[in-house]
Amino acid sequence: MNNLFLSSYVSMSKYMNDYIKQFEDDFDKAVEFFKGELTKIRTGRANPVLVEGILVEAYGTPTPLQQLASIAVPEARIIAIEPWDKNIIKDIEKALSDADLGASVSSDTQVVRVTFPQMTEESREQFTKMLSEYLEKAKVSVRQVRDKVKEDVEKAFKNSDITEDDRYDYREELDKHVEELNKQMEEMAESKRKEIMTI
Repeated sequence: MNNLFLSSYVSMSKYMNDYIKQFEDDFDKAVEFFKGELTKIRTGRANPVLVEGILVEAYGTPTPLQQLASIAVPEARIIAIEPWDKNIIKDIEKALSDADLGASVSSDTQVVRVTFPQMTEESREQFTKMLSEYLEKAKVSVRQVRDKVKEDVEKAFKNSDITEDDRYDYREELDKHVEELNKQMEEMAESKRKEIMTI
């Protein structure tokens, strides 16, 4: 009897995990997208990520800046971009100016510099608000994936593929999984908030 129970438990656990595993990539994408959004929010220090993905009209094709130049942070509030082809310096300068980074852009014959102003209390509050909005959007994305999983569980229950107890267990595990993802994102947001508020 014990062996029968164990066999049933192992099978059920695998089946239960499959409901979440089926949408695991979608859950991961929601969290990864949130991580990407966090990198776009300014803190007290300049970060190459703020400019890496900016598209530059070079050689007739929009190309991400990181494919055209080396990007460095020589000082806390300055990003220095040194293109491998000096002929596109003006193109890079224009792309950075158009990107509305809230920073001043200047260049010489070798390097383009993006200089960010000292953060004020007002700008810190603005970025903190932006952070909260990104977090809420990420949680909505996770909830949307959760709803798809719940839909599959409900369908399986209606088709008598799973029992009432199974249905309860699957939904409970799903809620715990979503709770864990939300907690991870909240911790990331809190870490970012501390960076923003650090003078």
